Amino acid sequence: MTRLNAEQQAWAEAAWKLITPERLTELVVGMVDIPSPTGEEAELARWLTETLTHAGLDAHYQAIDDRQANAVGRLRGDGSGDDLLLYAPIDTLTVGDPDEDVPWIGPGLRADMRPRAEVHGPHVLGLGASNPKGHGAAVVAAAEAIARAGIPLRGDLVVGLGAGGMPTNGRTTRGLTRRNAGQGSGCSFLLEQGWWADHALIAKPGWAVAWEEVGLCWFEVRVRGTYTYVGSRHRMPYRNSVAHAAIVIEALEGWFPEYAERHTDGLVAPQGIVSSVEGGWPRMAAVTPALCRIMIDLRTSPRSTPAGVRREFAAAIAAITDAHPEIELDWDMVLAVPGTHTPEDAPVVAAAVSAWEEIAGRPHEPIVANSGATDANILRCRGLPTARIGMDRIGPDAPLPLDFPSGMNVVDIREAVRLTRAIVHTAIALCTAERSAA
Repeated sequence: MTRLNAEQQAWAEAAWKLITPERLTELVVGMVDIPSPTGEEAELARWLTETLTHAGLDAHYQAIDDRQANAVGRLRGDGSGDDLLLYAPIDTLTVGDPDEDVPWIGPGLRADMRPRAEVHGPHVLGLGASNPKGHGAAVVAAAEAIARAGIPLRGDLVVGLGAGGMPTNGRTTRGLTRRNAGQGSGCSFLLEQGWWADHALIAKPGWAVAWEEVGLCWFEVRVRGTYTYVGSRHRMPYRNSVAHAAIVIEALEGWFPEYAERHTDGLVAPQGIVSSVEGGWPRMAAVTPALCRIMIDLRTSPRSTPAGVRREFAAAIAAITDAHPEIELDWDMVLAVPGTHTPEDAPVVAAAVSAWEEIAGRPHEPIVANSGATDANILRCRGLPTARIGMDRIGPDAPLPLDFPSGMNVVDIREAVRLTRAIVHTAIALCTAERSAA
């Protein structure tokens, strides 16, 4: 375990004194009030670049295109220690615009689904207020505190606030054209452009340290049928692709728990869902379509490969068509991001666990049965040993009851303070130590 020595502990406590609820609230509000849906993070990246510059970092606005960008910064050490990358994404899962979000998000946008911050005591409400912006705010606040405390770093502290971190392909609204705008595209670009380190710590939800997480494979299933007319159903060949798609969906939904049980181990329990169905003309209910398209997200274990998961999915589809020979379909795997693992004894994991235990005052307890993926997979696939740490869910005193959107869009600033302290502790453990001989 990476315990701080007396000098490092004094540095940590000096930096902790500079972490305030007021500053974290200010950061979260500032980030929420700048809309940053995937593909349109440029304005927020500019604001964050200025914020990092004012904190004393060598900060840069890293353009990906005219509407998507990262914010990156470096607090330089003397070169005698390891470099640490603190990372958080900055794009929101949904857009905050009813023209894009409704009706799929619900009948309308709640207050927490809009990019406009509201402060309710210790909570901030607004689109992405917790995930990702509250976590990004903790990364910024940690870097600010270390810089202001004047801690003598040996290794560089690098801050990456990246676009395109959400599990989505590029949007095609408002003139956007790039398809590779999500799925960790900003994180990958940041690393390609030389913002490298010896270790990485990513801030994403969950008050525990994680050293592995699921990946994801997406599949497109195309169920074929006959284009025909309701007035001819009883007179001509009839094979309804929508009805057959329902059979496929029901069978897959029954198979997903079996798949999850086979792959549950370590910290992960990879799940699957049918996410969308597309088929037919809503304006013309009198006819059946010749095609109904189904999209599936199947999460993957770090102990699995996309090729292996593809074969498992193939077997599941074959079982469905064997049981229902009347169904005609074909399918493809259309996206793959492998699940990844960092050794539990890696320095960044040990440092993060030590920080957690110092702050929690008890032995570390990892969160298990996870099925959420983050840019940690991009970092690890590129060769950076990576740990993940984040905030706990909102409690009963939050302005909204906990559900999936409020878990993303309501942040408890008290949790953000605790996370910031843990990030500072981890950074001091890694960036103030002398580099060990290779």
